[in-house]
Amino acid sequence: MKWAVLVVAAVVMSGCSPDSNSDLKRLALPKGSSDRTDDIWELWLGAWIAVLVIFLVVFGLIMYSAARYRRRHDDEIPPQIRYNLPIEALYTFAPVIIVAVFFFHTVTSQNRVLERVDNPDHTIEVVGSKWQWAFNYMDEQAAGNENVFDYGTPQDPAELYLPVDESVRFVLKSPDVVHSFWVPEFYFKMDVVPGKINSFDLSPTREGTFTGRCAELCGLYHSRMIFKVHVVSRDKYDQRMAELKADGQVGAPAGSKEANEIAGVEGEDKTGRVDKVQSGAGDYKDGAGD
Repeated sequence: MKWAVLVVAAVVMSGCSPDSNSDLKRLALPKGSSDRTDDIWELWLGAWIAVLVIFLVVFGLIMYSAARYRRRHDDEIPPQIRYNLPIEALYTFAPVIIVAVFFFHTVTSQNRVLERVDNPDHTIEVVGSKWQWAFNYMDEQAAGNENVFDYGTPQDPAELYLPVDESVRFVLKSPDVVHSFWVPEFYFKMDVVPGKINSFDLSPTREGTFTGRCAELCGLYHSRMIFKVHVVSRDKYDQRMAELKADGQVGAPAGSKEANEIAGVEGEDKTGRVDKVQSGAGDYKDGAGD
């Protein structure tokens, strides 16, 4: 019976897909929207299958023990055993094997997800600061070879535009505390660490508007540190870049001034003048994360 249930469950799960419109068939994941979703999906599906197998084995042993060693009608107490070496060995080594298998597949999926693109179509510098996001389009240059940027605030979240089916390298930096750049539909997130440059590559594969978040508890307005991701056609992407240039949102590679400040915090310099606290995010050098 146990194996029959397992076979039926495996057949049912074989119909699951990250592209399905059904939440049940996606196993509670959002609909996949990047070229890195397949590896994460396979890991997620494998974890569900492993959990199901472990549940059936443990539940089966519990039911077997309750039925096999229950008290009989003659009210005789079953033999009491202090320990059982084979069972104790099983309970010791089985979890180690399970964790090792999970670890192997996690590292394998991670390595595939972090594979680099030789020549990405776009490079976007992401600056996460308390409590806002700034996006610097490093290959979109205006007059004077200045890069195009966009940024937001907790009251007015930033908007990131990406062309569909074109590779993007995200370069992550922070001027203050640890943040985490996360777009659930991309099945990917990475920490944004002060003093360290992290980066990753992916290609959006589905047009739409998604909500990105900071996935690291970063302070008072962490819950409002969100941004919108617009995956659009190349024509609409070029139109958006032209709008940013027309609005004068061009600047140094570090992007807007606001991207290098702690939003809403003021400090006093040695002359007694009160100014915004500068963080110098643009001075960080590319580290091992790139």
